[in-house]
Amino acid sequence: MENMIFWLTFSTLGWTLICGSEMEQDFMWHLRKVPRVVSERTFHLTNPMFEADAQKVVKRACGIECQKALPAPSLSELEDSLSYETVFENGTRTLTRVRVQGLDLEPAQNGTPPRAYGRRKRHVYGTDSRFSILDKRFLTNFPFSTAVKLSTGCSGVLVSPSHVLTAAHCVHDGKDYVKGAKKLRVGLLKMRRKGGRRKLRGSERSRRDAEGGRPSGGTAERPLGGAAGPRRRTESGRGARGAGGTPSFQWTRVKNTYIPKGWAREGSGDAALDYDYALLELKRAHKKKYMELGVSPALRTMPGGRIHFSGFDHDRADQLVYRFCSVSEESSELLYQYCDAESGSTGSGVYLRLKEPGPKRWKRKIIAVYSGHQWVDVHGGQKDYNVAVRITPLKYAQICLWIRGSDADCAYG
Repeated sequence: MENMIFWLTFSTLGWTLICGSEMEQDFMWHLRKVPRVVSERTFHLTNPMFEADAQKVVKRACGIECQKALPAPSLSELEDSLSYETVFENGTRTLTRVRVQGLDLEPAQNGTPPRAYGRRKRHVYGTDSRFSILDKRFLTNFPFSTAVKLSTGCSGVLVSPSHVLTAAHCVHDGKDYVKGAKKLRVGLLKMRRKGGRRKLRGSERSRRDAEGGRPSGGTAERPLGGAAGPRRRTESGRGARGAGGTPSFQWTRVKNTYIPKGWAREGSGDAALDYDYALLELKRAHKKKYMELGVSPALRTMPGGRIHFSGFDHDRADQLVYRFCSVSEESSELLYQYCDAESGSTGSGVYLRLKEPGPKRWKRKIIAVYSGHQWVDVHGGQKDYNVAVRITPLKYAQICLWIRGSDADCAYG
């Protein structure tokens, strides 16, 4: 009965979102030419220690007033921040320097950055407005099926057949990579079939032994069928054979991890919130529908200023949690909002639903990465928000470069 009430409420809200305010104005995606981020030279770095704790440490948080007052970064500063580290599955690491082309820099301004304050444990404001996605018809279908869980405890979103977008602090604390990033895995939700465990084929058994994990169902040809991960675990970490229709995670290893140098400041720990995003390349491709990237539009062009994201909040074990809310404030790099969220949801892909210019079909795109709770100075006072890192034209070009391996198909976003 409780589930029935929930889905009635959710369906009603969904109908309101689709047939109400979003239909009143002709909100559309508009492709724009983005600057080019070109790889120039790659250097080998010493192997990371993987000794950091999995928590966000932000020494410098440039907020709303700060971004309006600070001088615009120079081209060389931008190129330095957009240069990136790649950590490979064997634990080795490289640094790739980039060159930015086709960028118009804004006039410099003067100012002083605001102070940053400690985080509170809770990120829920007033009445909890989150929705647990419990019905398997929704749980394993788009757009909810694009949400994934990281073995470090964060969330992420599928942005290609082989890539997951998440928050940088989920794998790196600004000084070093977190302990769980050395053998990082990504969990995709699936529905466990009836019948429990079955006898393994020889090829599946060999693959399982080679990767150090157990397959969670399916044949040897399935993209993530033998993905390594916690042995027959669900998202709560409890061993389970699972009854028919039970949601569980299908784990696969991460092949490469990409982090902007704006976050991974070698030795200094001077991680900038603006660069709290990372891309994970999976060892084995999946066949799920993924969410495309989009350049974050101005707040005035968002239907009701409303954003959406789904993740695996720690206080709702075994459940995918969806939420939506209106953006309260914006800066050039960040979205400030009060979407109810708890730890575990960080790294979720924040998306909009707008119309495509030609066919006028509704389409969802990822326009930000949920970073977590932050205190900033606003209008002379201290305010706390749940903050998301916007996908700006430069960040779009960089992430596109990571996904495609070159900037050839990254001219428009």
